[in-house]
Amino acid sequence: MTYNSMTFNRCGSSGVLLPRLSLGFWHNFGGVDPYERSREITRYAFDHGVVHFDLANNYGPPYGSAEETFGRLMDQDFRPHRDELFIATKAGYDMWPGPYGNWGSRKYLIASLNQSLRRMHLDYVDLFYSHRYDPETPLEETLQALVDIVRQGKALYVGISRWPLDATRTAVEYLRQRDVPLLIYQGRLNLLDREPLDDGVLSYCHEQGVGFISFSPLAQGLLTDRYLQCHLEANGTVDGVPADSRMARQHFLRPDMLTPQLLQQLQQWNAEAQAEGRTLAEYALRWILQQQGVTSVLVGASSVAQLERNLKAVAP
Repeated sequence: MTYNSMTFNRCGSSGVLLPRLSLGFWHNFGGVDPYERSREITRYAFDHGVVHFDLANNYGPPYGSAEETFGRLMDQDFRPHRDELFIATKAGYDMWPGPYGNWGSRKYLIASLNQSLRRMHLDYVDLFYSHRYDPETPLEETLQALVDIVRQGKALYVGISRWPLDATRTAVEYLRQRDVPLLIYQGRLNLLDREPLDDGVLSYCHEQGVGFISFSPLAQGLLTDRYLQCHLEANGTVDGVPADSRMARQHFLRPDMLTPQLLQQLQQWNAEAQAEGRTLAEYALRWILQQQGVTSVLVGASSVAQLERNLKAVAP
């Protein structure tokens, strides 16, 4: 382990420092993925100062299996380093059948975290999120569950993910009044999706001393060199999508999403990146980190080589 190669940012006004780049377990760490590859990626991350690992109850597939993978990693590699790690998990999306396995009720959040701790072989997580805003459950119920989770010692800090601004204001005030301040907000922010900037969430969090971490910073691969070789046909359509890409598999991306206008924009950003001696991915990651109030970017990785490239992007 070396910390010299990683820059750490303060998370809002808290005592927590997070690496500029954090590792997400959304993809590539499930039961369908080769365990040894997941292990290699995670070990490489830790060895290069990436000490923040981000999970959720239903990451996989199948649901729960990313946390199970992490439990194996804890037992085999990371138990001696537990106090050097900052581990997060979440609940809010569908996890099990029936009325108590979804959304934001106290019943669901506490039951889900108990299950997550068992899968990850942990006594507590450093950070527990409400993974999404629940318009049907009273905010006070969701927020009090977060308070009680901290008071029970099952999490050290709490966060929220993709809550609207008005609900975020309520959360900040409610949690502050109960001495469990909101540590961090997780939102999708990238060159193609600037909602947290546009709706005021990022500036509000910064004003209130709440950290912000961006997920999907490379827009599921659109903001990499993966699609730059695509070309416009005479009929105005885009051709040349790589056969092994997410877009070709229609896995979170569809071919019709790559419009001529988008392709031209990607090529323009790539030209700007090359003028700086960077790749498009480096350019995109650095743009996020330059936004006032951003603590960290959350990246996935399907290989050590990919993670290595992303680490280069956030180097000072």
